[in-house]
Amino acid sequence: MADHFRITLAQLNPTVGDIAGNAKKARSAWEQGRAAGADLVALPEMFITGYNTQDLVLKPSFHRAAMAAVQQLAESCADGPAMAIGGPWVEGGNLYNAYLILSRGRIVSKVLKHHLPNETVFDEVRLFDAGPLGGPYAVGNTRIGSPICEDGWHEDVAETLQETGAEFLLIPNGSPYFRDKHDVRLNQMVARVVETGLPVIYLNMVGGQDDQVFDGGTFGLNPGGELAFRMPVFDEAVMQIDLRRGDEGWAIVPAEIAEQPHAWEQDYRAMVQALRDYMGKTGFSKALLGLSGGIDSALVAAIAVDALGADNVRCVMLPSEYTSAESLEDAEAVAKALGVRYDYVPISQSRAAVTETLAPLFDGLQADITEENIQSRLRGLLLMAMSNKFGEMLLTTGNKSEVAVGYATIYGDMNGGYNPIKDLYKTRVFETCRWRNANHRDWMKGPAGEVIRPSVIDKPPSAELREDQKDSDSLPDYPVLDGILDILVDQDGSIADCVAAGFDEADARRVEHLIYISEYKRFQSAPGTRLTPRAFWLDRRYPIVNRWRDPR
Repeated sequence: MADHFRITLAQLNPTVGDIAGNAKKARSAWEQGRAAGADLVALPEMFITGYNTQDLVLKPSFHRAAMAAVQQLAESCADGPAMAIGGPWVEGGNLYNAYLILSRGRIVSKVLKHHLPNETVFDEVRLFDAGPLGGPYAVGNTRIGSPICEDGWHEDVAETLQETGAEFLLIPNGSPYFRDKHDVRLNQMVARVVETGLPVIYLNMVGGQDDQVFDGGTFGLNPGGELAFRMPVFDEAVMQIDLRRGDEGWAIVPAEIAEQPHAWEQDYRAMVQALRDYMGKTGFSKALLGLSGGIDSALVAAIAVDALGADNVRCVMLPSEYTSAESLEDAEAVAKALGVRYDYVPISQSRAAVTETLAPLFDGLQADITEENIQSRLRGLLLMAMSNKFGEMLLTTGNKSEVAVGYATIYGDMNGGYNPIKDLYKTRVFETCRWRNANHRDWMKGPAGEVIRPSVIDKPPSAELREDQKDSDSLPDYPVLDGILDILVDQDGSIADCVAAGFDEADARRVEHLIYISEYKRFQSAPGTRLTPRAFWLDRRYPIVNRWRDPR
């Protein structure tokens, strides 16, 4: 009976739909494992298709292509270690989320996911059939249990595996990031160790997919719950992990424990990685954005440069007569600090032309928000024209506070293909800018040092669409607004909860009303990086037409 087992853990970044490219990555990891003398090369959940596939996996030609690719991998990787890879599988007319074990030129075992998540960003109940509670599979004479992602969060799957002879648990995951997610995962896996007495290896993928970003951080726990190793967060990595059998059973040989960054760094890295992968996986290499002199666009510019490099980012100032001298100076200073191309495109003449065109229709009517929105929509039109002409993806720059209450112009400043800060409240925008000024990491392509000068961070926020305009003219101060939004959106709380937390009831009702009436804007908004379990898209799905208001 073997007393040593080596696993090659492939914490890699697949692309949804790129079956051939994902298979190539799996083959490369297998070759590294073969060179290292591994017994098993393990890849994450649904790796062959990428994850999250949504309804794409239901297309018969797609899941048949994925199954064929796994079969081809089995045949081409016959002379070496076994491989474990996630993918769709059809059996008995049912479609499963499966973990497939390849050895000696064929698929020798199949693990079928039992617990299908049907919350937040996951709709697996409508995509897959639930597999049975099963036993372990054998690699050589070692028996391994592989609860697939959600199955690892339920004690019945792990306990069944332990009772039927599993010697350790290898849990493949497509687990997307949200703030402090690592601690949630760690607590769940400690519970599985305590319940079964077995070592647990939690294998996660990395990379961005639409709004989601997978943060890796693969780790292992020994009996008793001690952390044996941890792989880096967000980075692709292939690592050899050894297990040894002693008098008390199997244990992971301790290895490197990568640093776990704090929440501010993780959020910033998530936004950078999500943008980098969204651009790369959709075929864009360059981005542009309107740089207003305000804090939101400055932060998006910094994220874009850190994701793509300064040579691949264009910033555009589109001033009107309401744009302050301070904003002009601040925008130019941010562009220079980041090293990006900076274009200056005034909109006054265009605005005058539109005003003149509409004058016969608007004759006798007072100027109002209509004229303000014309400015924003002109900027959106010009930026989209540049995007079309230069082949650069337009980034939009609305923070979560603005997205929540609709403080943005649809078909204007909401124009764009991606919004890195869509799930970042305004109060966190301020602190994120300060964090970026004070910190630099090797995964950032932008310069070190102060890239967003203090005047950008400290001045009162304004859309500058009319004389002396301030955000506080239309909204509660951001600490108040964000506190109410946290209760109503992130906690799914009530008006009574807001009042109990010390907020004015009138403010809470006003914010609630704004949330509901701006649903149609969010429905048409660009995707953006998911940082919390209540991001605006798949995490929170509300009707556009909705007359309900909390009666308290």
